[in-house]
Amino acid sequence: MKKRYLLLACAVFERECKFCVERTENEIDLRIIDQGLHDVGEQKMVAALQEEIDKVHVEEYDAILLAYGLCNNGIRGLHATLPMVVPRAHDCITLLMGSKEKYKTYFNDNPGTFYHSVGWIENAKSHFDNPQSTTSEMGLATYRDYVEKYGEENAAYLMETMGDWLQHYSKLAYIDTHVVDADTFVEQSRQAADERGWEFEKIDGSVELIAKLVNGIWNSDDFVVVQPGETIEPSNDESIIKCRTN
Repeated sequence: MKKRYLLLACAVFERECKFCVERTENEIDLRIIDQGLHDVGEQKMVAALQEEIDKVHVEEYDAILLAYGLCNNGIRGLHATLPMVVPRAHDCITLLMGSKEKYKTYFNDNPGTFYHSVGWIENAKSHFDNPQSTTSEMGLATYRDYVEKYGEENAAYLMETMGDWLQHYSKLAYIDTHVVDADTFVEQSRQAADERGWEFEKIDGSVELIAKLVNGIWNSDDFVVVQPGETIEPSNDESIIKCRTN
């Protein structure tokens, strides 16, 4: 039976969500949320998402779908008066790769990897461009910001003195979810890797999880269905997310 869902999605998944929404038999209202929420800390992110959920007219939908991972507890405590469905994912990389198992395997085999996708390149705000971000509040800036303000030599000194938040990375992986022609985005990512002296790799992603989400295929291995009267909580184990009764 055809269902009507509200899909709240991080802007990182805008392309993937639109791709899946166009192909489902269900009726989906897609609401894209600014990616910058990831940088403002758990409390502010939860509050902003809960505000979006509280706006929902209960009589209009069968469920609320979240295209989010746990995201540093940025969805912890969320609740609704409708069933709410969320993938079992630590962060967005699981949704871009298509499964938590695929991400875990790649993560274990490739430590120190920074990830790009079409959504990260198009929509992700720099930690330093967002005035509410935790890094901006600490007064840090990017190497390029320092170069523009203080010159090359002083910029290098400042980065060494204050610490480069990317220094523990050695590789950049572009995740191709096959929803757009990726050539331009792959080249941008390759150049970003070259600038840092990192290894680069293009890897196959998948919209499988997002497609299951909008199609109502919510198997318990991949999704949590949060019922009214329950809240989202981290499970601190392989299941990643659980429900807690209020």
